[in-house]
Amino acid sequence: MTRLPAPDAPPVRRLYSAQENRELDRRAIEGEGIPGIVLMRRAGGAAFELLRQRWPAARSLTVFCGRGNNAGDGYVIAGLARSRGLAVQLLQVTDAADLSGDAGRARDWALGEGVVIEPFGSETDITGQVVVDALLGTGIRGSVRPEFASAVERINAAGRPVLAVDLPSGLDADTGVVLGCAVRATATATFIGVKRGLMTAAGPDHAGELTFDDLRLPEAVFSGPDAPAGVGLATLGADDLVLAPRSRDAHKGRFGHVLVVGGDHGMGGAVALAAESALRCGAGLVSAATRGIHIAAILARTPEVMVRAVEARADLLPLLQRASVVVVGPGLGQEPWGEQMFDAVLECGRPLLLDADALNLLAERPQRREDWVLTPHPGEAARLLGCTTAEVGADRFAAAAALRERFGGAVVLKGVGSLIAGDGDLALAPYGNPGMASGGMGDVLSGVIGALLAQGLPPFRAARLGVCLHGAAGDAAAAGGSVGLAASDLAPHLRRLLDGIRDGVRNGESS
Repeated sequence: MTRLPAPDAPPVRRLYSAQENRELDRRAIEGEGIPGIVLMRRAGGAAFELLRQRWPAARSLTVFCGRGNNAGDGYVIAGLARSRGLAVQLLQVTDAADLSGDAGRARDWALGEGVVIEPFGSETDITGQVVVDALLGTGIRGSVRPEFASAVERINAAGRPVLAVDLPSGLDADTGVVLGCAVRATATATFIGVKRGLMTAAGPDHAGELTFDDLRLPEAVFSGPDAPAGVGLATLGADDLVLAPRSRDAHKGRFGHVLVVGGDHGMGGAVALAAESALRCGAGLVSAATRGIHIAAILARTPEVMVRAVEARADLLPLLQRASVVVVGPGLGQEPWGEQMFDAVLECGRPLLLDADALNLLAERPQRREDWVLTPHPGEAARLLGCTTAEVGADRFAAAAALRERFGGAVVLKGVGSLIAGDGDLALAPYGNPGMASGGMGDVLSGVIGALLAQGLPPFRAARLGVCLHGAAGDAAAAGGSVGLAASDLAPHLRRLLDGIRDGVRNGESS
């Protein structure tokens, strides 16, 4: 069983929707001849083993069961626990007689092991030291019904550790949105395919420690032209080693020239952070075009950055001609100065990265091109799509795909489980932590991706690697505590991670 995020460890390759997971089930049962009850026993067994590893001192369980295959997994867990001498309280929310097929067979087996079914009531006492949530699986549609909502409320109020089976009940498997209410699990064991909703929006908070087991399914279930496509899991694993080691005769002219444009009055720090992160991520040259008042501060912070005062469009034009990649938006503002800079950048013919106010200006005058990367947060994404932030959050996968369709290039939809959309592909990065919810983090990301573009990576690959580097650096910086994490804390970790990638290529570890 693989713990997630486990970026370098197979068999976690892609994330799947509920429908795609059902198709994987079908391919295993019909295509490979594995009976459904065998899969159910494997899933219940894997979840039970995780429970024993996670809480070895527990001598009693309370298992909540609903209907369908999720309940069948719960009955397998209950039967295994009873056979191992643990006390089992099984609370059935619906009529146990409604269970049929494989779930009914699992129920009958558990009864044979001595499990006693107790109907759940609003006043039922929870007696187990650990609670197992086997109420609702991937088939839920709409808000959680009242009888299940009551059970979810009791689980969350019990004050006991909770193991969710496949998916915390009430969480949308596709979007990570809470459907009225949802179990807040201590740990979640998911099977066959990782449900994409577990890794974005509210998913991580409700899933707790996430583990995955492919139930020993053959590779044919996941591969082939008819296999579900899923969503890529963007990691710093071997498949993502995209920067070759530098030769001994390398020089700065080979690694691109990033120009960062922004920093209206009072916002020079954004430009400084973006420029420094571009420098730390390997750009050969980095320039900053900003208000003259910010020059001294930026030079004092990072003297390697070439800073130029630009007070009008004419000041910017010669700098654009010398750049190989332009990052525009950090501290840009939406006043006349920022609009001038933005318009000049769009006409320069260079690959671009647009962030912050450059995205807000783009929303007012939309266009589509393939040589740029856009990095909106949900509010900026909503303005670009002409919808509300809530609508973006209701389906982040659909929003990222819509942004890519409308604007081209590559799009990074920032947030929990940042999404990267490119030409025909969509990926989720599992890195990052709550400490990164602070000012300047987006500016650092802009510089990281800008540096990768300057070193020759195409937009989607640069965005994919850049998001992973940024999130992983944030995780490393937060190792000693995430409260008070500052954007500038990421710089040394970015360098170390990049060196690790290059070392992997140098030592022949990439595929």
